Amino acid sequence: MPPGPSVLPPGARERGSGALDLSRGAAASVWKGATTAEDLKVSSTGPAAGTDGGAGAVSVRRSVTVLVLVALAALIPLLGPSLALRDTGEAAAPGAAGIALLRTVLFTAVGVSAGEVFVTRLARRVPGAPHGDVPRAWAPAAAAAGFVAALGLASVVATGNLVPRSPSDMDVGGLYQSRDGMLALLEVNAFAALGLCALSRRPARQVWPLAAIAVAEALRAHPTTEYGPLTGSALTLVHLVCAALWTGGLLYVLRTLLRWRHSAPGAGAALLGLYARVAAVLLALITATGVCSTLRRMPSGTVLEQLTTTAYGRVLLAKVLLVAAVALLALWARRRLHRAPDPLTAYAPARAEVVVLGLVTGVSAVLTAVPVPIRW
Repeated sequence: MPPGPSVLPPGARERGSGALDLSRGAAASVWKGATTAEDLKVSSTGPAAGTDGGAGAVSVRRSVTVLVLVALAALIPLLGPSLALRDTGEAAAPGAAGIALLRTVLFTAVGVSAGEVFVTRLARRVPGAPHGDVPRAWAPAAAAAGFVAALGLASVVATGNLVPRSPSDMDVGGLYQSRDGMLALLEVNAFAALGLCALSRRPARQVWPLAAIAVAEALRAHPTTEYGPLTGSALTLVHLVCAALWTGGLLYVLRTLLRWRHSAPGAGAALLGLYARVAAVLLALITATGVCSTLRRMPSGTVLEQLTTTAYGRVLLAKVLLVAAVALLALWARRRLHRAPDPLTAYAPARAEVVVLGLVTGVSAVLTAVPVPIRW
């Protein structure tokens, strides 16, 4: 992702008792690498005016919006595999839609937890930031959801990569006797440890179970029968880690900006400046590893043809288009930040960027459920 937009919601600007004055020059300084609150000419004269009833209505609307978006996002893994496989002549794996849905939950859980750890570390580098006033952690809930998803995926492995109809179909003991089974158990245990770390007094320790999950996913995606499996696993590991930091980091940064919009708007903008510089590096690594992984599975001479004739190629093409849309939204937000009379209007494309990144997560999960176009 190009340097993400540094914005606050339009509701933060109130006339009368609580005016937030963010000049265009201050907004531009964020994109030039400003990392301290003193570098930003931001003044806040008091909290924004509002009523409890209005705040409650906004909260209800946000909750309903989130539920609708989650329901729509669930349609991608549920319908994606069948749509991608249509008229390709390829056979669908048993339970492909369910597996894609479980991997969507798993990837989302990793992104949410990784983003919180990542942005919390960045916030420590911002002088004057109210470190005791941070958004409520979603990591415990994310770890619980990831644990359930990992259990579901482990049950599929225990049934011989088939959908279990009853507990008697699963050979739990057999998980210890196969490579896929061991990796599935590793992910289940890692999510359990992730939840305990998230609830502990040192949530930064989540980095260790998150690393274990990322390694397990990278190894699972590249079986030993594949040519150069370690190379493929290394590429997937970097791709997955960068994508989790990119998506989860932007989500938590925007949540932090909303939290600090009245108490420390300058610190919030400085935090966005730090994230934006790292995000540019993450995008470069995601692009490089994605291109290399694509060429390993689809030789350069057949890429264009397979993008439309194979399920893997179709899903990959959809993912590329969504990532391009994310980049355009980021550029649009940056343009607003620099040239709009009110830089705070950049919040709208930034919020849309997070939504599209959620769609990218679902499409990425579908990519793991469709057959690979090349037989090794």
